[in-house]
Amino acid sequence: MQRTFHFCLLLAGLLLAATGSLSAQSTTLAATPPMGWNSWNHFAGQVTDADVRAAADAMVSSGMRDAGYVYVNIDDTWEGQRDAKGFIHSNSKFPDMKALGDYIHSRGLKFGIYSSPGPQTCARYEGSYGHEDQDAATYASWGVDYLKYDLCSYGNIMKDESHGDPKIANALMQQAYEKMHRAILKTGRPIVLSMCQYGWDEVWKWGPKVGGNLWRTTDDIKDNYARMSQIGFGQAGLAKYAGPGHWNDPDMLEVGNGHMSRDEYRTHMSLWAILAAPLLAGNDLSQMTQETKDILMNKDVIAIDQDALGKQGDRLSAEGPQEIWTRPLANGAMAVGLFNRGDFPLTITFHFKDAGLPSTIHARDIWAGKDLGPLHDSYTAEVPQHGVVLLRVQP
Repeated sequence: MQRTFHFCLLLAGLLLAATGSLSAQSTTLAATPPMGWNSWNHFAGQVTDADVRAAADAMVSSGMRDAGYVYVNIDDTWEGQRDAKGFIHSNSKFPDMKALGDYIHSRGLKFGIYSSPGPQTCARYEGSYGHEDQDAATYASWGVDYLKYDLCSYGNIMKDESHGDPKIANALMQQAYEKMHRAILKTGRPIVLSMCQYGWDEVWKWGPKVGGNLWRTTDDIKDNYARMSQIGFGQAGLAKYAGPGHWNDPDMLEVGNGHMSRDEYRTHMSLWAILAAPLLAGNDLSQMTQETKDILMNKDVIAIDQDALGKQGDRLSAEGPQEIWTRPLANGAMAVGLFNRGDFPLTITFHFKDAGLPSTIHARDIWAGKDLGPLHDSYTAEVPQHGVVLLRVQP
């Protein structure tokens, strides 16, 4: 066991030492947080080729593509069997992955797919363990632009080979993601690597070193206010680990799936924008209401998320159910979110000096869609229960 430990640490050290140039290359991908759609939150294991094509069509016809949503990502359950040479094939729900990728690209969109470093995916389909180079080459041949790589059954390998030693387990986890990153590089195709391992071992501290472009910081989101807010507001303190090419990922959007109110979905979207989080819609794009479209495609909210400065926001203050979050933006601007986590409307006051702003600023209320003109010293707003007032301010 001691020999295994030293070997793992040595290998981890060699891999991490070699990845300075790799992480630099990664910044050319995902220069801003990825935007698109993922099949899981709505379709889960029932997703089909037809569903994905319909999502691609809806992204174009609704205006989502032009608003910045470009990735069409198939999550788990597309996988079939491996052939005699070990190459993965899709199952009957996806009869021709190359043709599907070509269709997505023909719509001016990008193609995403899913796998696991373990022998099986979370839904117990075929994973990439022992076939990393083959799978990366196959994805590249299909035209894949994005890979969500979900830890799943690899946790059992970590447990067995580490004999319960967390240092060995974490070294094994890092090696698994680095291995797929190197396999992707061998293909010569730019493929965004989305690391899904639920924030274990403070992934934000080592994710860029193993080639990750984004990494999950939490367990799965659900379409209810309690879970969404627990995840979103729990991101406080992680801002310094995000930037162009490497983003904290608090999981996909639930906007439009029907179990939160308009104000709760606005909170969801506003908080994710302040967090510089990936914006991956998870609803049925072919059945969107106008309210859902207005939330997902609010150009001012998207502009905050995609801001060129690339700095994640953070909590400025919290008092009871009131929280104020800020995010520095390009050209000296700032996004300010006044959040009410309580069950009744609240009056929230933002004092400019608390955020290092001058006494006079110009502000725009994003969700109200109106300019507030010059403001002096502070701004007070009535914020609905579970709601937000989102401002863009400029000295």
